[in-house]
Amino acid sequence: MSVPARVVYKRRATITALPLYYSGHLLKKLRKEKDFKKYYGELRGATLFLYKDDTQDTYTEKLDLEQLKSMELDSPYQRKAPIIFTLKLHTDEVQLKMENADTGEEWRGYILTVVKKKIPGKLQLLPGQMLLLQDVLNQERRRNPPAPHPPPPPRPPFLLSASPSPPQPKDEPDSTPQLPACFFNVSRQEAERMLEANPEFGSIIFRPSTLANNYALTLRQLMPSGPVMKNYRVTSTNSGFVIELDTPVSVSSLNDVLKYFLERTEYRLHPYMASQPYDTRIDVSPAPKSVNITSPTPKTIPKAQVAPMPRSESKAEHLPPSEDPVEGEYVIPDDQCHNLKLVQLNGELREVIKIRRENFYTADKKEDITYENQTSEKQHSGTAQWTTNT
Repeated sequence: MSVPARVVYKRRATITALPLYYSGHLLKKLRKEKDFKKYYGELRGATLFLYKDDTQDTYTEKLDLEQLKSMELDSPYQRKAPIIFTLKLHTDEVQLKMENADTGEEWRGYILTVVKKKIPGKLQLLPGQMLLLQDVLNQERRRNPPAPHPPPPPRPPFLLSASPSPPQPKDEPDSTPQLPACFFNVSRQEAERMLEANPEFGSIIFRPSTLANNYALTLRQLMPSGPVMKNYRVTSTNSGFVIELDTPVSVSSLNDVLKYFLERTEYRLHPYMASQPYDTRIDVSPAPKSVNITSPTPKTIPKAQVAPMPRSESKAEHLPPSEDPVEGEYVIPDDQCHNLKLVQLNGELREVIKIRRENFYTADKKEDITYENQTSEKQHSGTAQWTTNT
Protein backbone atom coordinates (compact mmCIF):
# COMPACT_ATOMS: atom_id res chain seq x y z
CA MET A 1 0.00 0.00 0.00
CA SER A 2 1.46 3.32 -1.05
CA VAL A 3 1.86 6.08 1.45
CA PRO A 4 -0.09 9.28 0.72
CA ALA A 5 1.96 12.12 -0.65
CA ARG A 6 0.99 14.39 2.24
CA VAL A 7 2.37 11.92 4.78
CA VAL A 8 5.57 11.54 2.79
CA TYR A 9 5.96 15.31 2.64
CA LYS A 10 5.58 15.62 6.42
CA ARG A 11 8.14 12.91 7.03
CA ARG A 12 10.62 14.61 4.74
CA ALA A 13 10.07 17.93 6.50
CA THR A 14 11.20 16.32 9.77
CA ILE A 15 14.58 15.44 8.26
CA THR A 16 15.58 19.07 7.68
CA ALA A 17 14.20 22.50 8.42
CA LEU A 18 15.21 23.84 4.99
CA PRO A 19 12.29 25.21 2.96
CA LEU A 20 11.16 23.36 -0.16
CA TYR A 21 11.51 25.49 -3.30
CA TYR A 22 11.13 23.05 -6.20
CA SER A 23 10.80 19.29 -6.86
CA GLY A 24 10.45 16.89 -9.78
CA HIS A 25 11.80 13.83 -11.52
CA LEU A 26 15.31 13.90 -12.96
CA LEU A 27 18.22 11.68 -13.89
CA LYS A 28 21.66 11.96 -12.33
CA LYS A 29 25.13 10.49 -12.81
CA LEU A 30 28.73 11.33 -12.01
CA ARG A 31 31.19 12.21 -14.74
CA LYS A 32 32.99 8.86 -14.42
CA GLU A 33 29.73 6.84 -14.54
CA LYS A 34 28.26 5.61 -17.81
CA ASP A 35 24.49 5.50 -17.23
CA PHE A 36 22.04 7.92 -15.66
CA LYS A 37 19.99 6.87 -12.64
CA LYS A 38 16.45 8.06 -12.10
CA TYR A 39 15.68 10.04 -8.95
CA TYR A 40 13.03 12.25 -7.46
CA GLY A 41 14.70 15.51 -6.47
CA GLU A 42 13.75 18.18 -3.94
CA LEU A 43 15.50 21.52 -3.85
CA ARG A 44 15.44 22.57 -0.18
CA GLY A 45 17.40 25.72 0.46
CA ALA A 46 20.72 25.32 -1.37
CA THR A 47 20.73 21.53 -0.99
CA LEU A 48 19.39 19.04 -3.56
CA PHE A 49 17.96 15.92 -1.86
CA LEU A 50 17.62 12.86 -4.11
CA TYR A 51 15.09 10.07 -3.44
CA LYS A 52 14.60 6.80 -5.32
CA ASP A 53 10.99 7.77 -6.03
CA ASP A 54 8.36 10.20 -4.82
CA THR A 55 7.08 7.77 -2.18
CA GLN A 56 10.38 7.42 -0.31
CA ASP A 57 10.53 9.49 2.89
CA THR A 58 14.33 9.19 3.41
CA TYR A 59 16.74 10.64 0.86
CA THR A 60 19.32 8.46 -0.85
CA GLU A 61 21.95 11.16 -1.32
CA LYS A 62 22.23 14.92 -1.41
CA LEU A 63 24.21 17.57 -3.25
CA ASP A 64 25.45 20.70 -1.49
CA LEU A 65 24.96 23.39 -4.12
CA GLU A 66 26.80 25.99 -2.03
CA GLN A 67 29.96 24.42 -3.48
CA LEU A 68 28.72 24.99 -7.05
CA LYS A 69 31.37 26.58 -9.26
CA SER A 70 29.50 26.57 -12.58
CA MET A 71 26.46 25.09 -14.31
CA GLU A 72 26.95 24.36 -17.99
CA LEU A 73 24.49 23.20 -20.65
CA ASP A 74 25.84 20.16 -22.48
CA SER A 75 23.12 19.65 -25.10
CA PRO A 76 21.54 22.29 -27.37
CA TYR A 77 18.26 23.76 -26.25
CA GLN A 78 15.34 21.94 -27.91
CA ARG A 79 11.86 22.17 -26.48
CA LYS A 80 10.94 18.49 -26.81
CA ALA A 81 14.39 16.93 -26.39
CA PRO A 82 16.12 15.94 -23.12
CA ILE A 83 18.49 18.52 -21.68
CA ILE A 84 21.70 17.81 -19.71
CA PHE A 85 23.44 20.13 -17.24
CA THR A 86 26.92 19.65 -15.79
CA LEU A 87 27.33 20.90 -12.23
CA LYS A 88 30.97 21.53 -11.29
CA LEU A 89 31.39 21.22 -7.53
CA HIS A 90 34.49 21.42 -5.35
CA THR A 91 34.71 17.67 -5.01
CA ASP A 92 33.31 16.26 -8.27
CA GLU A 93 31.28 16.91 -11.42
CA VAL A 94 27.65 15.85 -11.54
CA GLN A 95 25.40 15.64 -14.60
CA LEU A 96 21.64 16.20 -14.34
CA LYS A 97 19.30 15.17 -17.15
CA MET A 98 15.71 16.38 -17.57
CA GLU A 99 13.08 14.98 -19.92
CA ASN A 100 12.44 18.23 -21.78
CA ALA A 101 13.90 21.68 -22.07
CA ASP A 102 11.09 23.44 -20.17
CA THR A 103 11.64 21.35 -17.06
CA GLY A 104 15.40 21.79 -17.38
CA GLU A 105 14.99 25.57 -17.64
CA GLU A 106 12.98 25.63 -14.42
CA TRP A 107 15.61 23.55 -12.61
CA ARG A 108 18.33 25.85 -13.89
CA GLY A 109 16.45 28.97 -12.76
CA TYR A 110 15.81 27.68 -9.22
CA ILE A 111 19.33 26.28 -8.72
CA LEU A 112 21.11 29.46 -9.84
CA THR A 113 18.70 31.66 -7.87
CA VAL A 114 19.32 29.94 -4.52
CA VAL A 115 23.10 29.70 -5.13
CA LYS A 116 23.84 33.15 -6.61
CA LYS A 117 21.13 34.92 -4.59
CA LYS A 118 19.83 36.56 -7.74
CA ILE A 119 17.63 35.61 -10.67
CA PRO A 120 19.75 34.71 -13.71
CA GLY A 121 19.19 36.61 -16.91
CA LYS A 122 17.76 35.32 -20.20
CA LEU A 123 15.51 32.69 -18.66
CA GLN A 124 12.90 31.26 -21.01
CA LEU A 125 10.11 31.15 -18.44
CA LEU A 126 6.58 32.45 -18.23
CA PRO A 127 5.74 35.55 -16.15
CA GLY A 128 4.07 33.40 -13.48
CA GLN A 129 7.17 31.26 -13.17
CA MET A 130 9.30 34.40 -12.83
CA LEU A 131 7.10 35.57 -9.94
CA LEU A 132 7.62 32.24 -8.18
CA LEU A 133 11.37 32.66 -8.62
CA GLN A 134 11.14 36.14 -7.09
CA ASP A 135 9.31 34.72 -4.05
CA VAL A 136 12.02 32.08 -3.67
CA LEU A 137 14.73 34.75 -3.87
CA ASN A 138 13.06 36.91 -1.21
CA GLN A 139 12.68 33.93 1.11
CA GLU A 140 16.28 32.86 0.59
CA ARG A 141 17.55 36.39 1.29
CA ARG A 142 15.58 36.53 4.52
CA ARG A 143 16.92 33.14 5.55
CA ASN A 144 20.51 33.92 4.55
CA PRO A 145 21.22 37.66 4.55
CA PRO A 146 24.10 38.65 2.27
CA ALA A 147 27.51 38.56 3.87
CA PRO A 148 29.27 41.91 4.37
CA HIS A 149 31.89 42.94 1.89
CA PRO A 150 35.43 42.07 2.95
CA PRO A 151 37.63 45.00 3.98
CA PRO A 152 39.90 46.44 1.29
CA PRO A 153 43.52 45.27 1.23
CA PRO A 154 46.04 47.33 3.20
CA ARG A 155 47.47 50.30 1.37
CA PRO A 156 51.19 50.87 0.86
CA PRO A 157 52.92 53.07 3.48
CA PHE A 158 53.63 55.91 1.04
CA LEU A 159 49.92 56.12 0.18
CA LEU A 160 48.94 56.05 3.83
CA SER A 161 51.17 59.05 4.56
CA ALA A 162 49.80 60.97 1.57
CA SER A 163 46.08 60.31 2.05
CA PRO A 164 45.10 58.36 5.16
CA SER A 165 42.09 56.10 4.77
CA PRO A 166 38.95 57.01 6.73
CA PRO A 167 38.39 55.07 9.96
CA GLN A 168 36.17 52.01 9.71
CA PRO A 169 32.87 52.16 11.67
CA LYS A 170 32.98 50.24 14.93
CA ASP A 171 29.65 48.48 14.35
CA GLU A 172 30.75 46.88 11.07
CA PRO A 173 31.29 43.11 11.56
CA ASP A 174 34.53 41.49 10.53
CA SER A 175 34.24 39.26 7.45
CA THR A 176 37.11 37.01 8.58
CA PRO A 177 35.73 34.08 10.62
CA GLN A 178 36.84 34.09 14.23
CA LEU A 179 38.70 30.86 14.92
CA PRO A 180 38.08 29.02 18.21
CA ALA A 181 40.89 28.68 20.71
CA CYS A 182 41.15 24.95 19.93
CA PHE A 183 41.95 25.55 16.24
CA PHE A 184 45.26 24.05 15.05
CA ASN A 185 46.69 24.02 11.55
CA VAL A 186 47.24 20.27 11.48
CA SER A 187 46.10 17.32 9.39
CA ARG A 188 43.68 14.59 10.47
CA GLN A 189 46.48 12.20 11.45
CA GLU A 190 48.29 14.88 13.46
CA ALA A 191 45.09 15.89 15.26
CA GLU A 192 44.37 12.27 16.21
CA ARG A 193 47.94 11.85 17.51
CA MET A 194 47.61 15.01 19.61
CA LEU A 195 44.36 13.81 21.20
CA GLU A 196 45.78 10.32 21.79
CA ALA A 197 49.05 11.54 23.31
CA ASN A 198 47.55 14.23 25.60
CA PRO A 199 43.96 13.34 26.56
CA GLU A 200 44.19 15.61 29.60
CA PHE A 201 44.46 18.68 27.34
CA GLY A 202 41.03 18.14 25.80
CA SER A 203 39.08 16.06 23.32
CA ILE A 204 38.05 18.43 20.45
CA ILE A 205 40.37 19.94 17.83
CA PHE A 206 39.35 22.32 15.04
CA ARG A 207 41.50 22.06 11.95
CA PRO A 208 41.44 23.05 8.25
CA SER A 209 39.79 20.65 5.83
CA THR A 210 41.35 19.23 2.69
CA LEU A 211 38.78 21.26 0.73
CA ALA A 212 39.43 24.94 0.21
CA ASN A 213 37.65 27.38 2.57
CA ASN A 214 36.22 24.49 4.64
CA TYR A 215 37.00 23.20 8.11
CA ALA A 216 36.96 19.90 9.98
CA LEU A 217 36.51 18.81 13.57
CA THR A 218 38.32 15.88 15.18
CA LEU A 219 37.15 14.57 18.56
CA ARG A 220 38.03 11.71 20.89
CA GLN A 221 35.13 10.04 22.69
CA LEU A 222 35.34 7.49 25.49
CA MET A 223 33.08 4.55 24.75
CA PRO A 224 32.54 1.36 26.77
CA SER A 225 34.77 -0.43 24.27
CA GLY A 226 37.48 2.24 24.49
CA PRO A 227 38.35 5.65 23.04
CA VAL A 228 37.04 6.35 19.52
CA MET A 229 38.26 8.99 17.06
CA LYS A 230 35.66 10.78 14.93
CA ASN A 231 35.99 13.46 12.24
CA TYR A 232 33.29 15.83 11.02
CA ARG A 233 33.23 18.23 8.09
CA VAL A 234 32.17 21.87 8.47
CA THR A 235 31.33 23.55 5.16
CA SER A 236 31.68 27.30 4.74
CA THR A 237 28.75 29.00 2.98
CA ASN A 238 27.77 32.56 2.14
CA SER A 239 25.53 32.76 5.19
CA GLY A 240 27.65 30.86 7.71
CA PHE A 241 28.68 27.23 8.22
CA VAL A 242 26.97 23.87 7.77
CA ILE A 243 27.81 20.83 9.93
CA GLU A 244 27.66 17.83 7.60
CA LEU A 245 25.52 15.39 9.58
CA ASP A 246 22.67 13.10 8.53
CA THR A 247 20.55 16.15 9.19
CA PRO A 248 22.68 19.16 8.20
CA VAL A 249 22.90 21.87 10.83
CA SER A 250 23.46 25.50 9.83
CA VAL A 251 25.18 27.88 12.22
CA SER A 252 26.52 31.40 11.87
CA SER A 253 30.08 31.02 13.22
CA LEU A 254 32.75 28.48 14.07
CA ASN A 255 32.26 29.12 17.77
CA ASP A 256 28.64 28.08 17.32
CA VAL A 257 29.88 24.84 15.73
CA LEU A 258 31.93 24.14 18.84
CA LYS A 259 29.00 25.07 21.06
CA TYR A 260 26.72 22.70 19.15
CA PHE A 261 29.07 19.73 19.71
CA LEU A 262 29.49 20.57 23.39
CA GLU A 263 25.73 20.67 23.90
CA ARG A 264 25.07 17.46 21.97
CA THR A 265 27.72 15.58 24.01
CA GLU A 266 26.34 17.02 27.28
CA TYR A 267 29.62 18.84 27.88
CA ARG A 268 31.52 15.59 28.35
CA LEU A 269 34.01 16.74 25.72
CA HIS A 270 36.30 19.72 26.11
CA PRO A 271 38.22 21.85 23.60
CA TYR A 272 41.86 20.89 23.25
CA MET A 273 43.99 23.47 25.04
CA ALA A 274 47.71 22.75 25.30
CA SER A 275 49.09 23.65 28.72
CA GLN A 276 51.67 26.39 28.86
CA PRO A 277 54.89 25.73 30.82
CA TYR A 278 55.59 27.79 33.92
CA ASP A 279 58.91 28.48 35.63
CA THR A 280 59.45 27.27 39.21
CA ARG A 281 62.79 28.87 40.11
CA ILE A 282 63.98 32.46 40.33
CA ASP A 283 67.54 33.01 39.13
CA VAL A 284 69.63 36.02 40.05
CA SER A 285 71.32 37.56 37.10
CA PRO A 286 75.15 37.92 37.50
CA ALA A 287 76.65 41.29 38.15
CA PRO A 288 77.79 43.04 35.03
CA LYS A 289 81.50 42.84 34.32
CA SER A 290 83.52 46.04 34.47
CA VAL A 291 84.41 47.22 31.05
CA ASN A 292 87.40 49.47 30.53
CA ILE A 293 86.51 52.07 28.06
CA THR A 294 89.57 53.92 26.77
CA SER A 295 88.76 57.58 26.81
CA PRO A 296 89.87 59.48 23.75
CA THR A 297 92.98 61.64 24.02
CA PRO A 298 91.92 65.21 24.66
CA LYS A 299 92.63 67.45 21.75
CA THR A 300 95.34 70.00 22.52
CA ILE A 301 94.61 73.47 21.34
CA PRO A 302 97.75 75.48 20.49
CA LYS A 303 98.15 78.58 22.57
CA ALA A 304 98.33 81.91 20.86
CA GLN A 305 101.82 83.38 20.80
CA VAL A 306 101.64 86.97 22.02
CA ALA A 307 104.66 89.23 22.01
CA PRO A 308 105.61 90.44 25.51
CA MET A 309 104.63 93.93 26.31
CA PRO A 310 107.59 96.34 26.72
CA ARG A 311 108.41 97.42 30.22
CA SER A 312 108.10 101.04 31.26
CA GLU A 313 111.87 101.43 31.64
CA SER A 314 112.61 100.51 28.02
CA LYS A 315 109.81 102.76 26.78
CA ALA A 316 111.14 105.62 28.81
CA GLU A 317 114.54 105.30 27.14
CA HIS A 318 113.12 106.27 23.72
CA LEU A 319 111.11 109.25 24.97
CA PRO A 320 112.64 112.70 24.45
CA PRO A 321 113.33 114.79 27.53
CA SER A 322 110.59 117.04 28.70
CA GLU A 323 110.91 120.70 27.92
CA ASP A 324 109.54 123.66 29.75
CA PRO A 325 106.73 125.32 27.81
CA VAL A 326 107.40 128.70 26.27
CA GLU A 327 105.24 131.53 27.44
CA GLY A 328 102.37 132.37 25.12
CA GLU A 329 102.21 128.89 23.58
CA TYR A 330 99.72 126.13 24.14
CA VAL A 331 100.75 123.40 26.41
CA ILE A 332 100.29 119.94 24.87
CA PRO A 333 99.65 117.34 27.52
CA ASP A 334 102.43 114.85 27.67
CA ASP A 335 102.03 111.10 27.73
CA GLN A 336 101.57 109.52 31.09
CA CYS A 337 105.09 108.25 30.89
CA HIS A 338 106.36 111.91 30.86
CA ASN A 339 104.93 112.49 34.30
CA LEU A 340 107.35 110.05 35.81
CA LYS A 341 109.65 111.71 38.30
CA LEU A 342 113.36 111.47 37.98
CA VAL A 343 113.58 109.94 41.41
CA GLN A 344 111.76 106.92 40.04
CA LEU A 345 114.37 106.35 37.36
CA ASN A 346 117.51 104.46 37.97
CA GLY A 347 120.89 106.08 38.04
CA GLU A 348 121.89 105.11 34.53
CA LEU A 349 118.84 106.71 32.97
CA ARG A 350 119.42 109.82 34.98
CA GLU A 351 122.94 110.09 33.65
CA VAL A 352 121.74 109.60 30.06
CA ILE A 353 119.16 112.34 30.42
CA LYS A 354 121.70 114.66 32.03
CA ILE A 355 124.17 114.13 29.18
CA ARG A 356 121.47 114.79 26.59
CA ARG A 357 120.46 117.98 28.30
CA GLU A 358 124.05 119.19 28.45
CA ASN A 359 124.49 118.45 24.75
CA PHE A 360 121.29 120.27 23.99
CA TYR A 361 122.33 123.41 25.89
CA THR A 362 125.82 123.29 24.39
CA ALA A 363 124.36 123.24 20.90
CA ASP A 364 122.21 126.29 21.73
CA LYS A 365 125.22 128.26 22.98
CA LYS A 366 127.18 127.44 19.86
CA GLU A 367 124.36 128.72 17.68
CA ASP A 368 124.21 131.96 19.70
CA ILE A 369 127.96 132.50 19.37
CA THR A 370 127.87 131.84 15.65
CA TYR A 371 124.97 134.21 15.19
CA GLU A 372 126.79 136.97 17.19
CA ASN A 373 130.02 136.52 15.18
CA GLN A 374 128.11 136.71 11.93
CA THR A 375 126.36 139.89 13.07
CA SER A 376 129.58 141.57 14.15
CA GLU A 377 131.28 140.68 10.87
CA LYS A 378 128.45 142.22 8.94
CA GLN A 379 128.65 145.37 10.99
CA HIS A 380 132.43 145.69 10.44
CA SER A 381 132.11 145.11 6.70
CA GLY A 382 129.35 147.67 6.47
CA THR A 383 131.35 150.28 8.34
CA ALA A 384 134.43 149.70 6.20
CA GLN A 385 132.45 150.08 3.02
CA TRP A 386 130.79 153.26 4.19
CA THR A 387 134.24 154.70 5.06
CA THR A 388 135.61 153.88 1.66
CA ASN A 389 132.68 155.47 -0.05
CA THR A 390 133.10 158.56 1.96
